[in-house]
Amino acid sequence: MAKQSMRFLPCVLILVLCTSVSSGQTKSKDDLEKSVDRALKFLSQVQDKDGSWRLQFGKSSAATSLAIMAYLSAGHVPGEGPYGEVVEKGIKWVIGIQRPNGLLSTSDYEMYQHGISTLMLSEVFGMCDAKLSPKIKNAVEKGVKLILKAQRKNGDNRGGWRYNVYGNDSDMSVTGWQLLALKAARNIGCDVPADRIQMAVDYVKRSHDKQSGGFRYTVHGEQTVPCSGTGILCLELCDEHHSVMAKRAGAFLLRHPPQWQDFYFFYNIYYCSQATFQLGGNYWEFYRPRLHKVLFAHQKSNGCWLNPQVSYGPVYGTSMAVLALTVEYRFLPIYQRGFDTKEEAGK
Repeated sequence: MAKQSMRFLPCVLILVLCTSVSSGQTKSKDDLEKSVDRALKFLSQVQDKDGSWRLQFGKSSAATSLAIMAYLSAGHVPGEGPYGEVVEKGIKWVIGIQRPNGLLSTSDYEMYQHGISTLMLSEVFGMCDAKLSPKIKNAVEKGVKLILKAQRKNGDNRGGWRYNVYGNDSDMSVTGWQLLALKAARNIGCDVPADRIQMAVDYVKRSHDKQSGGFRYTVHGEQTVPCSGTGILCLELCDEHHSVMAKRAGAFLLRHPPQWQDFYFFYNIYYCSQATFQLGGNYWEFYRPRLHKVLFAHQKSNGCWLNPQVSYGPVYGTSMAVLALTVEYRFLPIYQRGFDTKEEAGK
């Protein structure tokens, strides 16, 4: 979405949030808006002066990129509005840490960080001014080359990714971030070969568990709720709309609604909110109120979320919670879906 059209997002957001068919829906939307506003205020208060955000172990390209996407998903764009400077400083910091080989990472688990950061830069490209956009496009193009280099080429792991650029292993979690990044980069005109996308989709399909309907963490591993959300989203965004495999995984998600005590709670809600939203219909109608209930109940007075089961700190949890809550706003390009009506969503 171009920056010019994004200027009016705050007005659109107010209109969307104030329109309902019942007082119950109005209250829900009011609670949603208040919760997101409190979370974004918290994130602005803990941003470092150089534009970065931290995980518990230090400055993080992943934490910074997730925080930026949280603002974008709530309708705040670089250089404009109350958080314009916050967002722009974060973007410039991420571009500034890119290594000569294209890697966007500040620590271990480099492909996690790289995939998330490449996704963020691809998403924000169309929202920036003419001075910043070329720098973003250049960073994304270098990031894409590294993702393609790191994609596994052999055996059951063919098409997938793992923690590091080099290796033969793979998992659904890391693969999900890389595939989202490639799709987003392709949407802004980067050269992403179709056969490499298909390789990744084939990997996702090999990770499907026929018995439970969910998706596995590794091709021969155990199925998990977060990985099931990841698998659905990957298929939906790669034009495998409402496939039997995705619907079976959707049913698996509905049998495992979000619970605060879930070990991978924030990763869970990030992917499962997008997955059920993409599937639409009863999937999203079932998931949405349960997502809201658990998040509203556990947001702290300062606006953050901090789950004792997750060791990465409040920036990670708060960013992921905002991204889950705002999926329905559809302000991030990756949140768009191929239908506009409930009837189509339910098919």
